[in-house]
Amino acid sequence: MSSAPAEFDVIFAGGGTSSCLIASRLADADPTLRILILESGGHTKDDLAHIQPARFLSHLAPTSTTVSFMVANPEPALLGRQTVVPCGNCVGGGSSVNFMMYTRAAASDYDDWETKFGNPGWGSKDLIPLLKKTETYEVAPGRDDVHGYAGPLRVSYGGIFTNIGKEFLAVGAAYDPQRGSTDDPNNLFEVDKYGRWQKWISAKTGKRSDVPHHFVYNKNHPNVTLTVGHLVKRVLFEDKRAVGVEYVRNKKVFPDASDEILIAKAKRLVVLSAGTFGSPVILERSGIGAKDILAKAGIEQLVDLPGVGENYQDHQVIFAPYLASDDAETIDGIVRSNEADIKQWGAQWLQDGSGLMASNALDAGVKIRPTPAELTAIGPAFAQKWAQYYAGAPDKAAMWFGPVSMLVGDPSATPARKYLSLGYYVMHPSSLGFVHARGADVNVPPAFETGFLRTPDDFALLAWGYKRSRELARRMRSYRGELADAHPVFKEGSAARCGPTDGPVPLDAPDIVYTPEDEEAIAEYTRKAVQTAWHSLGTCAMKPREQGGVVDAQLNVYGVTHLKVADLSIPPSNVAANTYSTTLAVAEKAALIIAAELGIVGV
Repeated sequence: MSSAPAEFDVIFAGGGTSSCLIASRLADADPTLRILILESGGHTKDDLAHIQPARFLSHLAPTSTTVSFMVANPEPALLGRQTVVPCGNCVGGGSSVNFMMYTRAAASDYDDWETKFGNPGWGSKDLIPLLKKTETYEVAPGRDDVHGYAGPLRVSYGGIFTNIGKEFLAVGAAYDPQRGSTDDPNNLFEVDKYGRWQKWISAKTGKRSDVPHHFVYNKNHPNVTLTVGHLVKRVLFEDKRAVGVEYVRNKKVFPDASDEILIAKAKRLVVLSAGTFGSPVILERSGIGAKDILAKAGIEQLVDLPGVGENYQDHQVIFAPYLASDDAETIDGIVRSNEADIKQWGAQWLQDGSGLMASNALDAGVKIRPTPAELTAIGPAFAQKWAQYYAGAPDKAAMWFGPVSMLVGDPSATPARKYLSLGYYVMHPSSLGFVHARGADVNVPPAFETGFLRTPDDFALLAWGYKRSRELARRMRSYRGELADAHPVFKEGSAARCGPTDGPVPLDAPDIVYTPEDEEAIAEYTRKAVQTAWHSLGTCAMKPREQGGVVDAQLNVYGVTHLKVADLSIPPSNVAANTYSTTLAVAEKAALIIAAELGIVGV
């Protein structure tokens, strides 16, 4: 595009999950609507790194260009450590690089958005039909009230049920029988049951169910201009009406690009869909935000909106790694680019879409609501949160536990062998962080803090989660001990001491008893090991302005007109799930809102 302003009806700042879905829905309904999508990263079309599920960890390589690595400030609660949070930097955003976990929220999580934060139309009764609209649920051939069977994105169990996943479920049934099992751990209403985990993977082709291949690339809408390698600098206003955007070429995509500022005009609407990190920063560079934040960044204020960039949330997770037996079915070889593994599983995937290449290595899990005995074990730091937030909401789980059939970590720093990891994360964290612009320069990364472990209730859950998940792991048939360097450092002679072993303990073996000194080791480990779950949200919260809100229930940014935010930055509170399903629901809802406002029918 030339430097002369180009004109469109609707401009999307960001080409991730939300904008691709919304633009596709609008373009299908109104072929005359001229839409521009400005994506900072590159294309993903037919790239094996994106469509072959087992290659998902390749996006975390230090040289990756498909994600942006957001580096947080040093945080005292993490012993001064700087957390690195990857976020999608390619067409499709998170849908093109995520773990493909089909994990849905508690219905009451969405009801909270409506009742607690004053957002009519955003409760579970409104969003469940939109969750169904997007998917084709291939796990069960029947019909039910919570899953969809005609949407473009496929949900299945993937190409293999690993023995690691089977062992976890067997241990859960024998060691923790009070919880029972379920055929659907993601029905939105039921928790506390062990289940085989669904995936955003096609049962027929074994391919990732991402948004760009199923909403954009397959349709090639003539009225949608998808421009890659461009960074949105700011929104342009006339009398507080959004009329376009300024943007520049991304030198990470186009190394020889000039610093020329390009302009695109929007006749009807500008939509920020740059994600939890991108959308608040674009607002602040446009003069919308807290006075002190903008002044520090050297940006003139247009609208006083202190909530911009606040309310950052992420599911604090730890993946504790264990040594696995030689016959364990893991994707470690694929992750390490082992030629024999790539050849074997790649050929099977091409043949019929099955095998380890069609797997995300997460085959089972459980959403935990602590029992009275477990609440005692977690300790008093969680008691108030339980009483106020969880006790009256029986569909809400406090933690997720599940096995991963691989080492979740840096393969270059560990011996080449088979591993399994036990993941556990806090579902509704109390700890909050922030994301703020440092200045007007689009190439300067934002100021960012995760807020991890700032509250004692989050810390108590994770400390207990280590002990509980370890008991599950050491009873699994493939267990061969801990990868000691990635566990707490227990003193010599401690019953909790980590290291290799010949096999699992009996199912009826007593639990490890931790001394006060052992508890201190777990606390230090928790501060050193906790990391992002890639589930960042909340920085342009949809709630009343006086409560720190940034957008209203129609996704309008307070204080201006013709500007909306539609992405995972808008949830006012967290969801008990990986965030892909919720992102899709937000996008489907945004498409309906925008269509109604523009007078478009049939979305």
